[in-house]
Amino acid sequence: MINKFKPDIFLKNNHIQTIYASFFRKFPKHNFFIEKFIFNDDDFTHCYWYKEPSATNNKPIVVLFHGLAGSYKSHYIQGVMQELDTKGFDCVVLHFRSCSGVMNKKVQTYHSGKTDDALEYMRALRVKFPNKLFFGVGFSLGANMLLKLLGEEKENSLLTSAIAVSAPMMLDVCANSINKGFSKFYESMLVKNLNILLEQKYEMHDMQKIIGLKKEDVKNIKTFWEFDEIYTAKVNGFKSAQDYYEKSSARQFLKDIQTPTLIIHAKDDPFMSPEIIPAKEEVSLHVELEIYENGGHVGFVNGSLFKPEYWLEKRVSEYFEIFLSLKI
Repeated sequence: MINKFKPDIFLKNNHIQTIYASFFRKFPKHNFFIEKFIFNDDDFTHCYWYKEPSATNNKPIVVLFHGLAGSYKSHYIQGVMQELDTKGFDCVVLHFRSCSGVMNKKVQTYHSGKTDDALEYMRALRVKFPNKLFFGVGFSLGANMLLKLLGEEKENSLLTSAIAVSAPMMLDVCANSINKGFSKFYESMLVKNLNILLEQKYEMHDMQKIIGLKKEDVKNIKTFWEFDEIYTAKVNGFKSAQDYYEKSSARQFLKDIQTPTLIIHAKDDPFMSPEIIPAKEEVSLHVELEIYENGGHVGFVNGSLFKPEYWLEKRVSEYFEIFLSLKI
């Protein structure tokens, strides 16, 4: 195993870990292979492949699930894809509905517990590439979704192994934590992005009738609790935000996971509190916990301020390489 994560003293701060790559890491322009995927309900999304896949080779495929308001542009997505490509993997990021830059058709977009879209896409991949190994990586919201999916599927999982990074495994606790102190800064940015998407829905649907809120009042939504009470819960069949959080939180599904799974998490994650981290007896024997004192939210930057090393993506590729010796 590569060295366990231990950041330089000047990179220990959890906020520096969280925002460093967003501000300072640059990627060369890359021509992704874009696939439009049509769901069974006639809605759609776009899947961005790092390189066009081929059914004539046995390159393993890694499906990536981004975080809230993320996309193929997210630094952690591009970094991991770049690293995995050098190690012989094909990589594709499945955008949650509305996250590829094109608004989806339905009133609903995505949420932390919506596993059916990911399952439908991976089943389609299995049909298209029947002789390949499949792996999955989820980040933040995408990590919670992936863990929940693995727990739901149990021994029927389509993945050889999976990794969940910075998963908000208790959504109500996380919604409270991010509404405190400096973490409100992150909540403000993310909720603002959600509000913009919701405002666009008014151009396509009678949202005032559906959720009981005028378009001009959307801007007044300030917290995840408010957004999920007003929109997420109502359009996805939940009784309330609390009901949504309780049913969609991944922690309760960890004991049912039958796929080799690595959970990477930092105790100082500013999006959540350490209480969301499960105890060993709460996870199945197939789940490995790597819990670090530092790392922030989807950070895990080693090296120094001026010569950073992106530990996370190397850990991802290293973990998956363990399983490449399995027979296809």
